[in-house]
Amino acid sequence: MVAILDADDAAEFLGPLPETQVAEALDDVTPETAAAVLREFPADEQADLLGELRKDRAERILSAMDPAEAREVRALRAYADDVAGGVMVTEHLALSAASTVGEVVATLRDRADEVEDLDVQYVYLVDAAERLVGVLRLRDLLLARAARPATDLMIPDPLRVLDGAGVDELADFFEEHAFVGVPVVDERDRLLGVVHRGAVDEALRERADRDRRRSQGLLEDELRSMPLVRRAGGRLTWLSLNVVLNVVAASVIAAFEDTLQRVIALAVFLPIISDMSGCSGNQAVAVSMRELSLGLVRPTEALRVWGQEVTVGLLNGLALGVLVAVGGWLWQGNPWFGAVVGGALALNTVVAVSLGGCVPLVLKRLGLDPAIGSGPILTTVTDMCGFFLVLGLATLALPRIV
Repeated sequence: MVAILDADDAAEFLGPLPETQVAEALDDVTPETAAAVLREFPADEQADLLGELRKDRAERILSAMDPAEAREVRALRAYADDVAGGVMVTEHLALSAASTVGEVVATLRDRADEVEDLDVQYVYLVDAAERLVGVLRLRDLLLARAARPATDLMIPDPLRVLDGAGVDELADFFEEHAFVGVPVVDERDRLLGVVHRGAVDEALRERADRDRRRSQGLLEDELRSMPLVRRAGGRLTWLSLNVVLNVVAASVIAAFEDTLQRVIALAVFLPIISDMSGCSGNQAVAVSMRELSLGLVRPTEALRVWGQEVTVGLLNGLALGVLVAVGGWLWQGNPWFGAVVGGALALNTVVAVSLGGCVPLVLKRLGLDPAIGSGPILTTVTDMCGFFLVLGLATLALPRIV
C-alpha cells in the first residue's frame, strides 16, 4: 500500500498506526519512497520513526531526503527521547523582533496553510542571532495599528526551557504553569522549537511502557525486522534467569515432600496462592514504577510506601483468604484445611504487596534498574513464601487435616 499510494495519501494512511508498525512499513519500501512519505510528517515524528529503524537503513533514507530537511532531522535525532529537545516540535512561527504589526499579519496570511496546521496561538520574536526576545499573542494583533512595532505588544523575556531539560523537569514546569506549550532554547538562548504539554505527557507514558516491556524481558526497541539472534538473545537472558529462580522456589516444595504426599489436595492450591499473590505484588510494582516515573515518590521513601502497601495487603489478603478458605472447606469438608490455604494466601498477599511496593524503590536507590529486577525478585520470593506458608501451616495442622 505504501509503495502504491501517493506520498501524502500513504502518510495519512500510516499516521494513526503505532510507530513500530509505521517503521516496519517504511523498512519494506525503497529509500526514495520512504523519504517521500516521511516528508509528509512533522520533523519530530520523522526523527522518531527513523529512530525505530536500523542505523544503516535510516541513513539511506536520510540521504534520499532534501539536505536541509535531513540536517534538521539529524539534529533532532541527536537528542535523547526524554529531554526537551527530543519531544519538541520545530514547526513554529519565529519572526524578527524588528517587524511591525502589519508585517506580522501579512506573514500569517501568506503562511495561512502552515499556521492552520500548527494550531498557532503565539508568534515568537527573535533578534538577528535567533535569540528569543518575546512572545506575541495573536489576539493582541486584532486591534493594533499596522505600523506599530511588534515589540510594543509582545510579552518580553518569556519563560523558556533549555533543550537538555528532562521530562520530569518539564512535567514540573507544566504543573506550575497553565501553559499549552513552552519555547525551547539552547545554551545561547537561540530558539529551537516548542514543547507542548501533551508531548510531555506522552513521553512519560512511553517511558512507563518501556519500563514495563523491559520488566517482561522484551528488547526496549524490539522490531520483528531486527536480526533473529538479537531478538532471541534479548529475551533469553531474562528467561534463563527466571528458570534458575523458579528452581529455587521449587526446592521449597521438595523440603515438604512428606506433607504434600499425605495431603495431596494441597497441590491444587499451590498455584492458586502463587498466582494470586503474584498478581497483588505486580499491582504494587506497577504503582511504584508509575510514581517513580512521574517523580511522585523518591527512592528514599521505601518505608512510607511499605506502610501504605501493608494496609492494602491486609484488607485484600483478608478478603481473598476468606474466599479461598471457604472454597477449600467446602471442597474437602474440613474447616482446618480451609484455614490453612486461606491463611497462607492472606499472609502471602501482605508479603507480595510489601515487596512489590518497596523493591523498585530499593533497586532505584542502589543504582539498579527497577524495571528489570523487580519482576524476578517479586516472583521468586512470593512463590517461596507462598509454598512455605501453605506447606508449613499444613505441617503444623497435619493431625487435623489428614
